[in-house]
Amino acid sequence: MDDALSGETAGIHQRPGRLREFWFYFRENRGAVIGLWIFVVFAILAVFGPWIAPHDPTAQFREATLQPPAWQEGGTWTFFLGTDPLGRDMLSRLIVGARYSFFVGVIVVTVAASGGILIGLIAGFSPKWLDSIIMRIMDIILAFPSLLLALVLVAVLGPSLTNAMIAIAIVLQPHYVRLTRASVMSERQKDYVTSARVAGAGLPRLMFVTVLPNCLAPIIVQAALSFSTAILDAAALGFLGMGAQPPTPEWGTMLAEAREFILRAWWVVTFPGIAILVTVLAINLMGDGLRDALDPKLKRS
Repeated sequence: MDDALSGETAGIHQRPGRLREFWFYFRENRGAVIGLWIFVVFAILAVFGPWIAPHDPTAQFREATLQPPAWQEGGTWTFFLGTDPLGRDMLSRLIVGARYSFFVGVIVVTVAASGGILIGLIAGFSPKWLDSIIMRIMDIILAFPSLLLALVLVAVLGPSLTNAMIAIAIVLQPHYVRLTRASVMSERQKDYVTSARVAGAGLPRLMFVTVLPNCLAPIIVQAALSFSTAILDAAALGFLGMGAQPPTPEWGTMLAEAREFILRAWWVVTFPGIAILVTVLAINLMGDGLRDALDPKLKRS
């Protein structure tokens, strides 16, 4: 009984120790910390956007079409970032648009990572012939430019935000498959896996309980980078008219609607572009920090 209690106590103390070590290496990368704070703001806007936004993002104020930002001549504080060609408030559309981008990132990463990890584990533990078939299929998918393949898939499925997410998840999945398989092949040779086999662990236990937890560090980094890729690809598909459809306040769709006004009303194009740029850059910086904190080879003694 005493041994069990001491083991549980050691586990409780070990967990905060690992978190403290992770934060120590993560915060050494200042860009990653800045990216983390921007991501936190982005997540808050995604969750509480409809309540934070000063106006309904789809409400049309016809008397105030293409009104410039508040600091420019002709602007008003009622529409701080101006209005679009239909008189909709730009600030409200940007804030609510964060929800769609965040939703795309979460769904795409969840679907792509779940499927990719499962297929990668199967490839890592399967016979050589099955492993070869799986990896050649992944190589074929990777041979196509990612955005072009996503565009083709959306064209087949039909233009919508849901179909865009499905297409992007399929395109990103091979990265998880290759990464998981490589980690599994490396871990399979280690003594703790051999010990688990000798102890009688079945294949599912070996895959999901013994090996997978030790493969998660590079997968977490890949998930962070895939999050930004998903947002960028969804915006690109929206810009091409194959993603979210008007009047959805998705950032890529907002850019597409504002193309013809780029010279007359710079704000309708600039602000959605800046929102995409800042969000993707912040997530990439955060991904670099995660890599530095989770990769033992990059940790300084």
